[in-house]
Amino acid sequence: MTKALASIGRGFVCLDARFRIVHASELVDRLLQPGAAEELRGRDIEDMLGADLFGQDGPLRQALIKGERREGWRATLQFRGAGPSLVSLTVAPLQAESPGVCDSRIAYIVVLRPAAEEEVPDSGGPTFFSGAIAASPAMLQIFRLIENLRQSEATVLITGESGTGKEVVARAIHQHSPRHEGPFIAVNCGALPGELLESELFGHARGAFTGAHRDRVGRFELASKGTLFLDEIGDLPPPFQVKLLRVLQERTYERVGESESRMSDARIIAATNVDLRRALAEGRLREDLYYRLRVVPIDVPPLRRRREDVQPLANHLLTRASSQHGLVKRLSPQAMRVLLDYSWPGNIRELANAIEYAVAVSRKETILPEDLPAEVLKPHAEAAPADPPGPPEPPRRKAGGPEMERILAALQAHRWNREEAAHALGLHRSTLWRKMREFRL
Repeated sequence: MTKALASIGRGFVCLDARFRIVHASELVDRLLQPGAAEELRGRDIEDMLGADLFGQDGPLRQALIKGERREGWRATLQFRGAGPSLVSLTVAPLQAESPGVCDSRIAYIVVLRPAAEEEVPDSGGPTFFSGAIAASPAMLQIFRLIENLRQSEATVLITGESGTGKEVVARAIHQHSPRHEGPFIAVNCGALPGELLESELFGHARGAFTGAHRDRVGRFELASKGTLFLDEIGDLPPPFQVKLLRVLQERTYERVGESESRMSDARIIAATNVDLRRALAEGRLREDLYYRLRVVPIDVPPLRRRREDVQPLANHLLTRASSQHGLVKRLSPQAMRVLLDYSWPGNIRELANAIEYAVAVSRKETILPEDLPAEVLKPHAEAAPADPPGPPEPPRRKAGGPEMERILAALQAHRWNREEAAHALGLHRSTLWRKMREFRL
């Protein structure tokens, strides 16, 4: 069997009933690094193909436990220092009487081959790509571009509406780059005023301003030999754009309060939901900075333009939200149809909120349409315009007052991670969710 699979460019991994690796073929060494197959022996398959697929609630682990076969799925193969490699997967349970199986410990088999050999993905399954999940041609094309960039350190500009997953794409680029062993440092440029942003990115010297009691290392320095992700780059104040342009051109910067130049060894990935061409025309963005950032442009389409991604995303988000509460939930076909018919003006972030809401309010194992948020149940035409002309309206503040301001500040401080914000506020996550809905945050 080993030679037969190798002759057609496929490898395999044999698992025992506890999903530990019993044997891995030599293709694993070629995809990762020499000796990886031997080193993986005895480890959980999750260490090799990730928790999204093979964690306790992962879809492929659960399918094998039920005695089911899955094929046409794709995922990133990764282990320790070896860079990730996109592979196509087929998983199947082995029958006890399977011919040619000499090791009685083997319960499951994972057949894999390099995804780069496929002109189009195998039928059916989604792709799990370094934290991103998709089945749509548009997203698979982005994944292929990221694979092609794996030897590059070029500056990347990611555009797309709010909530489309631009930071997830940025992290995937980092993980598939020569700098994957270095740090990934993210900064929300729109959350800080210009004077604080300069200190955040470049650092400052002791005594540079009131309250600067000691030297501070900036994000450029922290991201050395790694990647610096500048989110909401379209909101940069004009004076700071000049300073950022200098770093991109000369690879040097100065801490606030210092005159000594420091070298920057950080790769830059920027992202924005702002229409940068309009910002150029209106004079809000420097043209030279725009072209310095836009060496490799990636536009992440909104969820309404890649509906093939709704089902795998919804299932994944449901598994994650359910497991956090120690629950087992599934979406009824009718509820899934509602999700597929909705236009998702808030994109993946709104889908994640809807799934978390459904998990919180449903009382049964199966989530029904009535468990979904009211706006998702509205007819498509009433839910949202097909293509919103601009950013969403700011939250209404009539009924919120200080409480809403406190919640909004906590959400912004924790980059809209509701679990962290709820902990900081001393609230239960479901309470925070209700408050966000009440204040329309």
